[in-house]
Amino acid sequence: MAPSPPPTLTTAAAPPGPPAPGLPARPWAAVLAVAAATFCVVTTELLPVGLLTSLATGLRISPGTTGLAVTLPGLVAAASAPLLPVVVRRADRRTVLGGLLFLLAAANLLCALAPHIAVLLAARALVGVCIGGVWAVAAGLAVRLVPPAAAGRATAVIFSGVAVASVLGVPAGTFLGAVAGWRWAFAAPAALALAAAGALLLALPPLAAERPLRLAAFPRLLRVPRLRRGLPAVALLITGHFAAYTYVRPVLERGLGADACPIGTLLLGYGAAGVVGTFAGGALAARHPRRTLPSICAALAVVVALLALASGSLTGSVPLLVLWGLVYGGVSVSAQTWLSTAAPHAPEAVSALLAGVFNTAIALGAFLGGRVADGPGPTAVLWLAAGLAGLAAPMVVGAGRAGGTGCAGGPGRAGGSGCAGDLGRAGGSGCAEDLGRAGGLGGGEGPGGAEGPGRAGGLGGAEGPGPAEGAGTDLR
Repeated sequence: MAPSPPPTLTTAAAPPGPPAPGLPARPWAAVLAVAAATFCVVTTELLPVGLLTSLATGLRISPGTTGLAVTLPGLVAAASAPLLPVVVRRADRRTVLGGLLFLLAAANLLCALAPHIAVLLAARALVGVCIGGVWAVAAGLAVRLVPPAAAGRATAVIFSGVAVASVLGVPAGTFLGAVAGWRWAFAAPAALALAAAGALLLALPPLAAERPLRLAAFPRLLRVPRLRRGLPAVALLITGHFAAYTYVRPVLERGLGADACPIGTLLLGYGAAGVVGTFAGGALAARHPRRTLPSICAALAVVVALLALASGSLTGSVPLLVLWGLVYGGVSVSAQTWLSTAAPHAPEAVSALLAGVFNTAIALGAFLGGRVADGPGPTAVLWLAAGLAGLAAPMVVGAGRAGGTGCAGGPGRAGGSGCAGDLGRAGGSGCAEDLGRAGGLGGGEGPGGAEGPGRAGGLGGAEGPGPAEGAGTDLR
């Protein structure tokens, strides 16, 4: 008998009955604990942005050198996101997340005590490991914590940690740094990370690895057309956004004057709109996963282009900046939802790839934005972002047309659903190329010329679901 399919993101009403086995006793407490973990890692990642001047003064280094405290964690996170799930393999994901939050607390404490920039950067490299690891595990965890009908909303809650960190975490850390010094600004997130680690260990049920990952899993994932085409589109969108967002303050100051424009208040409004956008984007993505992300790409391109035109006007810039936050707030959750449906059997592997792409694109966007800002000027950075987001929109549409669930997620030889090109080894349903090749109904000749019984005895058929829609390949 073929195994039952995994839960997928949907907004359909769940049938009445007892909760599915393995769900936590308090599902939403578990979801909030994971959201607290994402809040902690994003706050820690972005905290030096508000402390660059005091860090440079305190450690007697240049502001440019201090900027490595922002760049280094992103680069380490991009590498650790796909590697850490491979390293931990069979470990309980509750233990993994709790351990990463304890490591984050230790890294923040080391930052607070750092006597030299080398020690600070070593601690920030550990932060990068935590960022990549938490996102690789946490981003796709909602489907294991709540019933399928609530998975889209739970994913939005987990990703809301990003926006809340921008609205509350980073400004609060910046304020604490101004009042008590930058060392206390790093000590406070250490305490928060310890509290989040305790919440994770208390609220989450045991979460055994659904299937151990190997590095070979990631090239196989990229055989899925939606992932192969969708990830570069997401990279373009994120690169453009962070190129512009990193330098939006100089744009506003140049156009409006540093004294005439309450920049901090505008950015706070941007972050608050992002919280709303995260939940709105999550709800839309759960209902319309193929339409939401391209719509966000197109809207972001238009909004940023209009901001470039209106950058000299406070009246025009304020609503556009808030609208930018609202639109971008839905990017992370809609990308996760959309790409997860391409490989529903491998949510952790998809999350790891997406986290790696995100962090690489963040670093690339900041780098490109700096080069453009130093050349044509800050306003040109907005045009760059609008162009990249505009290019991403048709790429996402094309990736969506490539097909639905792909051959990336099956358990392969472990005995789950189909395998790329050979049903016999996997023992379940469909295959990436053609169900007919997998064999008939157990003997003779399957319909449409599918020959023989097939080593697994799966359902025969002249035409499979096509290259994009098999059930899965071995991700080990």
